[in-house]
Amino acid sequence: MSAPFEERSGVVPCATPWGRWYQTLEEVFIEVRVPAGTRARDVRCALRSRHVELAVGGEEVLQGKLFDSTVADEGTWTLEDRKLIRIVLTKTNRDAGNCWTSLLENEYAADPWVQDQMQRKLTLERFQREAICFYVHQNPGFDFSGAEISGNYSKGGPDFSSLEK
Repeated sequence: MSAPFEERSGVVPCATPWGRWYQTLEEVFIEVRVPAGTRARDVRCALRSRHVELAVGGEEVLQGKLFDSTVADEGTWTLEDRKLIRIVLTKTNRDAGNCWTSLLENEYAADPWVQDQMQRKLTLERFQREAICFYVHQNPGFDFSGAEISGNYSKGGPDFSSLEK
């Protein structure tokens, strides 16, 4: 098991040589470790719908075509504590069946176990949004935070769209 599920944050990270990436139903997060003391002026970052480029101190760190499309004008990057760059991309397709298997096309792929855990997490996230709205309306205060998904959760899991609202 190369990437444990981070219980507190709900993150299933995919390790890379430069840091890690992970996803939610709506966003993809890229965390890049950079030399301590890095300044924003040392960073060149270009975010487009299907492409990302990141260079630090003139050295290319990350560059290529994204696995799927994102909302270009919603992408952001920040330099945190002068040692970590965090890039946040908003997915165009925000359903649980859209679990990215890699960050870039043919690069930084999640291994099968991590991919399985990512898909589980996205399915649980979708379940919490769709089914809980219905259930909580009838049972206020019920806590789903410890729920687990078992069975078939590939392609986003079961369809809850027919539940009464």
